[in-house]
Amino acid sequence: MDSRTRQRLKLRAGILKAMAHPTRLFVVEKLVDGPRCVCELTEMVGADISTVSRHLALLRNAGIVEDERRGNQVFYSLRVPCVLNFFGCVESVLRERERALSSDTR
Repeated sequence: MDSRTRQRLKLRAGILKAMAHPTRLFVVEKLVDGPRCVCELTEMVGADISTVSRHLALLRNAGIVEDERRGNQVFYSLRVPCVLNFFGCVESVLRERERALSSDTR
C-alpha cells in the first residue's frame, strides 16, 4: 500500500472512529432535523453538558458537524448530510446479518 492510500484510509478510519459511539450516532441522527443547541442536545442525550460537548467536539474535528454561535448559545448542524447515506448502508448490513443468523438457526 502506498503512502497516499494509507493516508486516505487513515482519514476514513478517523471519521468512522468519530462516529463509533452510541451517543455520537444519536446526536448525528437528531441533527438530521436541523441545527440544535448544545442545551437541547444535552437534554435529549440525558448527560451533562461537558460530556455532550466532548462528543460534539469529536464530531466537529472529524468534519461531520459544524457549530455556530448565536448569542451565548452554540448550535450544531450536520456539515455533510450525506453521512446519513452511511447509516442506511449500516442498517442494510444489520438486516442482512439478522437474515443470515436466522437462516443458520433453522
